[in-house]
Amino acid sequence: MKKSKEAFFGLFTLIGIFFIVTGYNYNNEQAKVYEFETVTVVESLIQNGLGRSRMISKTETVNYREATTIRKEDGEKEKSKKSRSEIRTKAFEETKLLNFYNIAGIRFNNIATNDAMMRAKLNEMSSQGWELVSVAAGVESADKERDAIFITRFFFKREK
Repeated sequence: MKKSKEAFFGLFTLIGIFFIVTGYNYNNEQAKVYEFETVTVVESLIQNGLGRSRMISKTETVNYREATTIRKEDGEKEKSKKSRSEIRTKAFEETKLLNFYNIAGIRFNNIATNDAMMRAKLNEMSSQGWELVSVAAGVESADKERDAIFITRFFFKREK
């Protein structure tokens, strides 16, 4: 009976030490800090090839607070003093893509080419340490119009 109590106590002690060590190491880890990047693909769904399709990335860093209005509970607000033209980004990377349509109709080879361009961009970013964390896509079209814009946003992060 005495040996089983000692074995139980020894096991309990080892488990306690394990939790102390792992808990200590867990608490010593600092929270990871990430930087984020967005790639936006705009594909034109305008017939006869009249639209413009582009992949936009590497925009300049901006301070979003300069364009932010803060509304308070009492109805007052701290309004942004910047105009739209003052906050507009002028430096970015713009990659030409092919339109889905031309005069003959839908062009599947244009879609394949756009896919290859996006894949090349995603592979390059992955090789630079960027991790794809989310993709959001949507279509915008005016009421009863056949023309549309297809937008896909790729969100990346990497540890700073």
